[in-house]
Amino acid sequence: MGVSFVADNEKQEQSYGQEELQDQEIIEDTDQELVDEADDTEVNNEEFEALKKEKDELYDRLLRLQAEYDNFRKRTQKEKEADRKYKSQALVTELLPVLDNFERALETEIKEDSTESFIDGVKMVHRQLKDALEKEGVEEVKAEGETFDPNVHQAVMQVEDDQYESNTVVQELQKGYMLKDRVIRPAMVKVNQ
Repeated sequence: MGVSFVADNEKQEQSYGQEELQDQEIIEDTDQELVDEADDTEVNNEEFEALKKEKDELYDRLLRLQAEYDNFRKRTQKEKEADRKYKSQALVTELLPVLDNFERALETEIKEDSTESFIDGVKMVHRQLKDALEKEGVEEVKAEGETFDPNVHQAVMQVEDDQYESNTVVQELQKGYMLKDRVIRPAMVKVNQ
């Protein structure tokens, strides 16, 4: 019986030794897993920070793009409004010399009764042309007797006249016109010094 007891003890010791080895291995494995998890956590934290930084950059970029698009849309809308508002500018610019010629023709003296009806017809066409331009927003620049304004008047001569105050338009040499609030052609004027 002594031998079997010793053998049983040895088996138990081996079994305890194996259990200790297994426990030791489990502890080492657990420690390694904890180290791996810590490394993974560091990696995850680094990845998280990198992703957060990338998200912030993309969000900032998105906000900038939205702002740029809004500015582009507003600018385009203003340009379209200006185009609509001043769409007739090219036509008006071409018609102003025609209007000037009509006015010169109307300044001629009528010597015969036969030309009077012709002049009446010219006056009628002149009036129709002026009405059509006024419907488009064209108006004459007031000049004679007004204070000189370099935004709407172009001074081509200076005179000294005691009847007028200084810097006053004395005579209009060529009419000026505005389309809505834009000067199409400044009035050419004589200005008192």
